[in-house]
Amino acid sequence: MSMPPPPFSPPPSSPSPLPVPPSASSGARGVLYVIVCAAGAAVGVGDLVVIAQDEGWAVQIVTTPSALDFVDVPELERLTGRPVRSRYRRPDEPKPPRADAIVVAPATYNTVNKFAQGIADTYALGLLAEAPGLGIPVVVVPFVNEALASRIPFRRSVETLRAEDVAVIFGQGEDEGRGAGDGTPWRSALDEIGARAARKASG
Repeated sequence: MSMPPPPFSPPPSSPSPLPVPPSASSGARGVLYVIVCAAGAAVGVGDLVVIAQDEGWAVQIVTTPSALDFVDVPELERLTGRPVRSRYRRPDEPKPPRADAIVVAPATYNTVNKFAQGIADTYALGLLAEAPGLGIPVVVVPFVNEALASRIPFRRSVETLRAEDVAVIFGQGEDEGRGAGDGTPWRSALDEIGARAARKASG
């Protein structure tokens, strides 16, 4: 006696794509990667996203592994319409858009030094290691205290990055500018990256 066929089970559906806010759907100025490190100011990076979108950028957030605990991942994904990335993609995952410009904010002592030395031991640092060689404009906004900023290795790293045409913007301590209503220091970073991107586009 033959057995009846098993009941039909539809294949599992793939996850729904993130809803894309109108301001995040396209960027007239291109794709801006915002690389976020584990400093206190990371909690206010959503302000940077909103300002960048208002200025015509589509934003892709990349965090260092430690910075994931400093940011509101669901909120950043809602704002950008893109997944927050902190690791290299698997072969079956879609490629993210190529960066037209990169802002590292907040940048920690560790990230600044590793970037200058060409160390690429995380996804974020791998992106940064390639950027100068690819001609991608980069602006770094360090959030370090006075003791770390005074160290010779850090000062040398800043000089090394500037020698490769990477902008390094100071003016905020590690705990300053956290979610500031006027966008400080995000506005300075976006002004600088906008100017550099415009120079590149003009040839």
